[in-house]
Amino acid sequence: MQVWPGEAYPLGATYDGAGTNFAVFSEAADRIELCLLHDDGSETAVELRENDAFVRHAYLPGVMPGQRYGFRVHGPYAPERGLRCNAAKLLLDPYARAVCGSVRWGEEVYGYPFGAPEKRSDLDSAAHTMTSVVINPYFDWGEDRRPRTEYHRTVIYEAHVKGLTMRHPALPGELRGTYAALAHPAVIEHLAELGVTTLELMPVHQFVHDHRLVDMGLSNYWGYNTIGFFAPHNAYASWGERGQQVLEFKSAVRALHEAGIEVILDVVYNHTAEGNHLGPTLSFRGLDNPSYYRLADDPRYYTDTTGTGNSLLMRSPHVLQLIMDSLRYWVSEMHVDGFRFDLAATLARQFHEVDRLSSFFDLVQQDPVVSQVKLIAEPWDVGEGGYQVGNFPPLWTEWNGKYRDTVRDLWRGEPRTLAEFASRLTGSSDLYQDDGRRPLASINFVTCHDGFTLHDLVAYDTKHNEANGEDNRDGESHNRSWNCGAEGESTDPAVLELRARQMRNFVATLMLSQGVPMLSHGDEFARTQRGNNNAYCQDSEVSWVEWPKDGSDLLEFTRAMVWLRRDHPVFRRRRFFHGPSAAGARDELSDIVWFTPRGAEMTPRDWTSAQVGALTVFLNGSAISEPGPHGERIVDDSFLLLFNASPKTLEFVVPLGLGGPWQVVADTALAKAVAPGAGTKVAAGDRLTLVDRSLTVLQRPPGAGDGSGAERVRGAS
Repeated sequence: MQVWPGEAYPLGATYDGAGTNFAVFSEAADRIELCLLHDDGSETAVELRENDAFVRHAYLPGVMPGQRYGFRVHGPYAPERGLRCNAAKLLLDPYARAVCGSVRWGEEVYGYPFGAPEKRSDLDSAAHTMTSVVINPYFDWGEDRRPRTEYHRTVIYEAHVKGLTMRHPALPGELRGTYAALAHPAVIEHLAELGVTTLELMPVHQFVHDHRLVDMGLSNYWGYNTIGFFAPHNAYASWGERGQQVLEFKSAVRALHEAGIEVILDVVYNHTAEGNHLGPTLSFRGLDNPSYYRLADDPRYYTDTTGTGNSLLMRSPHVLQLIMDSLRYWVSEMHVDGFRFDLAATLARQFHEVDRLSSFFDLVQQDPVVSQVKLIAEPWDVGEGGYQVGNFPPLWTEWNGKYRDTVRDLWRGEPRTLAEFASRLTGSSDLYQDDGRRPLASINFVTCHDGFTLHDLVAYDTKHNEANGEDNRDGESHNRSWNCGAEGESTDPAVLELRARQMRNFVATLMLSQGVPMLSHGDEFARTQRGNNNAYCQDSEVSWVEWPKDGSDLLEFTRAMVWLRRDHPVFRRRRFFHGPSAAGARDELSDIVWFTPRGAEMTPRDWTSAQVGALTVFLNGSAISEPGPHGERIVDDSFLLLFNASPKTLEFVVPLGLGGPWQVVADTALAKAVAPGAGTKVAAGDRLTLVDRSLTVLQRPPGAGDGSGAERVRGAS
């Protein structure tokens, strides 16, 4: 076999049409062997003799796509110094573009003999671990163009590749649960009709099913256990894992782009699947443990701010390079449109504290590729001071956990939530305005993969995670949920009607709020996980979306609310409301006005009343302050949002001075969505009866008393 010197950059295996260049970093290694793996179980070892700045490299002519390979690192095994090199362990390439196989759990994949972690194990792991694969990088993207949907037009749909597609009746069996399923016309049609602009995929980086879960007959279904930051997870490929998974993923992105739907990835750069000091040796640990991981004061152990056993070392230039190279790869080569960063507070930890000016954020800010896509933070981790909602840099948007909690509290009847609810409804200026961000920094959600589904949020007071095998100790215990009078499944018509109304309340509130809404897959069908609020290990009907055969009323209502939002810029403003100061002339109406159910403007006393759970919000479509793309004035219909989150029926007065007539366009007390043009018409001063825990939306066109004349807001008793 010919071995040429090759190049130290780029890292990983790079096929150029005639051969493949291999490059891998390790400062801890004495020497590194590249092992080419053959289908008969044999391997050919090639020592990487060239060493530039701790990057070993070689070029092998004739090595083609589909070739499996791994590394063996010769060096010190000295846990007391944080060093865990072990040539008996075949290691994945951190830059592998594809991964073949899965881990066969046993002592072979651990760097030490069971029961003696200070000693080195000489058991060979090659037959028990995953292998890296050389891929063909060439792909016909055709006329692919990123949708580049602006945040104010974005509706995010969080989904799991397998969970979304596994039970879709229109999909062939061999495609279910795969990347190809995402590209199927039936799936794309559903997303497009729902009004989704952006598909956020739960982890698709190559991940590992934990040893403990496999022994229990479970799996790491969610995938937050990454081992390959460049490789699409091979189990989601329908037709091969020798690089075919890369082509299949690219094909799915291309098909979604053709439908105008963006693809963003939920990424896990805060830790790896190698776990704590007793975890397996699969890649990073064996290559250069102290360069990749945050070690404790005693370097035998790991600093863990993720709850998974380890944390990547965010002050290491090699870790930062790995993450930035990975992000650029997924944007440039895989054409994805952005990222949601799991436990993003960990990425900000250079030492112990969370530092929003850490090196990672500096690198993202100046990167000409990564800085131009959607960047969404999950703004917390499990470390000290890890809850950082509202504290990320201006380039970033954030999952707004305070929005989720406040909206849940409002509709379940918690006292003293109205004032904070008003802040959340209008874009959370208390969190984002002080650093120059706008309402669009707030990713609003009521449910996500982690926690109760929308159905379970209104059907369970407590979690029911017994199937996870941890005696119901796992998962969040304080869910801000309410079962509407019966725990779990019920046949009581009154309970079922209230639950359906509550689900409509959550969907409507989400779509009427300023910021960027996010739906969780299957919530539009009232998907249930039977009370399991931590289904991370449930690769079964518990987690898979059950697609209704004939649609559902909730689906139609959700579609109507999404499209109401998409059709009206007053619900997706790019700037915060100004309030009374927005009125340029004495007789002009403000851009937003708050009323009591009696039709009088809210007073400070009204906001602070412990029992208040109802209000009316006026959104003035003729007072939108931001200009259109060509500098034109944006004018929209005006809306009245009537919220009755109280436990009793209330009479609302349509406020005077706002013009009219008004028409009902949404009413959560109704089982079905209001048909266009079919809603009840009302005038100023009319009274509307809202049943307990319901929401009504009134609409009127511009010019019908929109404040351009002499009318002014007047309180009505």
